Amino acid sequence: MKHIRNFCIIAHIDHGKSTLADRLLEHTKTIGERDMMNQVLDDMDLEREKGITIKSHAIQINYKHKGQDYVFNLIDTPGHVDFSYEVSRALAACEGALLLVDASQGIQAQTISNLYLAIDNDLEIIPVINKIDMDGAMIPEVKDQIIDLIGCKDEDILLASGKSGIGIEEILTAIVERIPPPTGSEEAPLQALIFDSVFNSFRGIIIYFRILNGVIRKGDKIRFLATGEDYEADEVGILKLGMEEKKEVRCGDVGYIITGIKNAKEVKVGDTLTLANNPGEMIQGFEEVKPMVFAGIFPVSTDDFEVLRDCMEKLQLNDASLTFELETSQALGFGFRCGFLGLLHMEIIQERLEREFNQTVITTVPNVSFIAHSSKGDKIVVNNPSEMPDPTKLAKIEEPFIKAQIITSPDYIGNIMTLCLGKRGFLMNQSYLTPTRVELIFEMPLTEIVFDFYDKLKSQTRGYASFDYSPIGYRDADIVKMDILLNNEKVDALSALIHRSRSQDFGRKLCEKLKELLPRQQFQIAIQAAIGAKVIARENISAMRKDVTAKCYGGDISRKRKLLEKQKEGKKRMRQIGSVEVPQEAFLAVLKLD
Repeated sequence: MKHIRNFCIIAHIDHGKSTLADRLLEHTKTIGERDMMNQVLDDMDLEREKGITIKSHAIQINYKHKGQDYVFNLIDTPGHVDFSYEVSRALAACEGALLLVDASQGIQAQTISNLYLAIDNDLEIIPVINKIDMDGAMIPEVKDQIIDLIGCKDEDILLASGKSGIGIEEILTAIVERIPPPTGSEEAPLQALIFDSVFNSFRGIIIYFRILNGVIRKGDKIRFLATGEDYEADEVGILKLGMEEKKEVRCGDVGYIITGIKNAKEVKVGDTLTLANNPGEMIQGFEEVKPMVFAGIFPVSTDDFEVLRDCMEKLQLNDASLTFELETSQALGFGFRCGFLGLLHMEIIQERLEREFNQTVITTVPNVSFIAHSSKGDKIVVNNPSEMPDPTKLAKIEEPFIKAQIITSPDYIGNIMTLCLGKRGFLMNQSYLTPTRVELIFEMPLTEIVFDFYDKLKSQTRGYASFDYSPIGYRDADIVKMDILLNNEKVDALSALIHRSRSQDFGRKLCEKLKELLPRQQFQIAIQAAIGAKVIARENISAMRKDVTAKCYGGDISRKRKLLEKQKEGKKRMRQIGSVEVPQEAFLAVLKLD
């Protein structure tokens, strides 16, 4: 065991994690030249197209140091804030971490938040400055930033370039010398932490685990502690570029197991594997995911509901940060209320449903969860506008707040202030990390950053600001439920929970947008935005009319009037029994309102 090293690579987006992993694999000849390509561990089409890592990837490397063979288990992690749950799971399976910092960009918000995650897990941290051969590399400045942040010595910081392969040997040596080997004993009862799983249509669910104590052998009877179910280990092995079967996987190692489970509900990430005849303890300290953004996902035709449920369960295996429950809507039928970690996460899930499972879905307006306190003193969690209690029975509503950390250059402080204060934020702290980098800390409502905050921040700072957030609890807020009425009938899929100060403006825009999108009928349609009984905005779609006076020529005006009155009566009756069909585009339009 003393020759095993488990480590992961953490950094901000685009600081070169996957490229550095490529060089480590190439240098140790883990991957042959034929299989080598850029970002070889990013095996999903979406990751290659967008150039980001979405899933953590584990791979085993063999390395010879001073004549001794070592086994490295490397996990490459995502850098985007929406996938931080992937990072936290990877850290739980490691003893050390390479902290990468881009020499031309310096320390950014995600660097700091991922570093704190690693420190919370007691990992040994090896700071590496990457991309040192770029023209804009500021090596001395970035060294000072790292020393200020971690408090390490100058000689502890390694210099490397993932692209050209400079400094790779030094990194491998540092991994051997600085990262401690795994602790644990092979004689103890089996304890293995499940940190990921994936569905395979031929073999069932493949589970990835890290063994803390004991040994797992092919043919053993395995017990899942969270569900209490027993299975037989049909195959165990280690993760190279593909899966490599072994007779046994020993303490301290990372591996996979196939038990032929087909039901997605029986496998839970963060669960502990043990032997049925000699069970060990549950591994503690693995946190549940907290979704930030909620949205409804509905199948386009209601017949596809069961198929969609199946696909969601398979997707949840591979992405444990997705949570969902059943929901029905009058306008859209049966579907799911899903929790995501952010808008990028939501977009990726929607894309994966379309690509991997051929499911076309409708997504409703994203919102966050509020806590409503009724006048009787009950607490109600509101994830969805339709769950909002009657305003007359409400004592108060609390909305989630976050602490936002923005790192930028001083030129853009004014723009960021205007943006954040306009989103109901409060400036808590402003500090200069170096003369050219400022850290701004805001406290803001999560509702305000859900839609387009990140895009606006990037455009106002020309892409130079980095942003990270963490939840800090709930606070009282003046949140109201805004309904959209068509001819006095509510359309539940278009309701939204919104701050009172924003409601009038939002209501007016939405009514104007719907006026463009709804088809004209034989009768007049009134589109209204209302809070409770008070209408705050209204638009009319005028009726299509027929000229009933065409056959009336000459004679008295009262004959014309009689025909027009008769038409008016008919329109009135038609309006009472006619219903307005809301087209698909209308639901999507709400998402695109600026």
